[in-house]
Amino acid sequence: MKKKAFFFLLTCALCGTSTLAQQTQTFSVEVKNEWTKEQKDAPVVIRLKDIPVDFRVRSAVVTDGTQEIPSQLDDLDGDLKADELAFVLDMPAQSSRKVNVILSQKESQSAYKPRVFATLLARDAKNNHHAPVQSITVPGTTNFYSMVHGHGPMLESELVGYRVYFNEKQTIDPYGKFNKGFELEESQFYPNDEQLARGFGDDVLMVGNSCGVGALKGWDGEKATHIQPIAFRTESVLAYGPVRVIAEVKVKGWEYQGSELTMTHRYTLYAGHRDLFIETFFDEPLKNEVFATGVQNIMGGETVSYSDHNGLVGSWGRYWPVTDTVKYAKETIGLATYIPKKYVRKEVKDKDNFLYTVSNPGQKSFHHYTMFTSRKETFGYPNAEAWFKYMQTWKDQLEHPVKITIIR
Repeated sequence: MKKKAFFFLLTCALCGTSTLAQQTQTFSVEVKNEWTKEQKDAPVVIRLKDIPVDFRVRSAVVTDGTQEIPSQLDDLDGDLKADELAFVLDMPAQSSRKVNVILSQKESQSAYKPRVFATLLARDAKNNHHAPVQSITVPGTTNFYSMVHGHGPMLESELVGYRVYFNEKQTIDPYGKFNKGFELEESQFYPNDEQLARGFGDDVLMVGNSCGVGALKGWDGEKATHIQPIAFRTESVLAYGPVRVIAEVKVKGWEYQGSELTMTHRYTLYAGHRDLFIETFFDEPLKNEVFATGVQNIMGGETVSYSDHNGLVGSWGRYWPVTDTVKYAKETIGLATYIPKKYVRKEVKDKDNFLYTVSNPGQKSFHHYTMFTSRKETFGYPNAEAWFKYMQTWKDQLEHPVKITIIR
């Protein structure tokens, strides 16, 4: 009888584990930095489809021993189900680290201090009111640029701010700071006199018709072109932090080089980073379409540039970012873009930009990276030489991402 009772209790215990497994899933992640230098805030991203989870994941806890590591779950396809788990780690040179992860179907009870910020604001111009929205779709013939406060999604880390224009330019425009911290929730890209007196930063580049900071453009064989004509344009914020923010711009029906393209740009900014990771997706495999990206040839005649002729290009220059030259002084800024070698076709330029042409025939995606520094940063780079040297280190780092191994 006692043996039967023990067997019954053991069976119940095993059933309880099975029931629990439907509610939580535990595994470990080994992260390796094989690079010869330290990686601060190295991004770690785990796709949930790589984990056998048989329940709807609503929360996650990542721990290193007894220390909890801030993380976030992101729904990237809009089905209200988490697709990726993301966090950042400081990784010494040539080191490894193992963290534990618990996925759960229960709502999260954790509240991490945000290290990033994102917003998209619809604008009521008549009453000067703004309302946060998650996504906006308009016909390609609709001029919605001035109906979005800030002219598009705004992203921010402690170091830098960006916005992506809601028009055919889809330019990436930078917001430079004096000090590390967060400003865009309060200034919304347009600091007032009181905020400027407190040391707020502001817009630091007049992008004009250029690619600004690494925006992807069309290429007509001689110059970069805007993304038009199109049927529809959608701009969205997909993730709001606390460790990364993600914005997305999707165009449907882009009539380009004999094709009708549906193209999506996804912009990801991580905590502790000044660089944007830009992914470009297409709904069908590419043929021989050629695009272009790089950095702006900054106006004013003081620009110097650098290229390694192998996917990395940068510029450094000084000019007025806005027309109000009484309130705003000339700004000195450094720009950089890196395209992985397998996507690079040719190094080119036009009057507004230093560029590479990009293609990936037979595939449905490619990616590149971009960043900037403002000379007024107390934590930045003092001159072109220092900036160009950092660009080369940045490329080396991007080519040596941390390696992630899931241990079940």
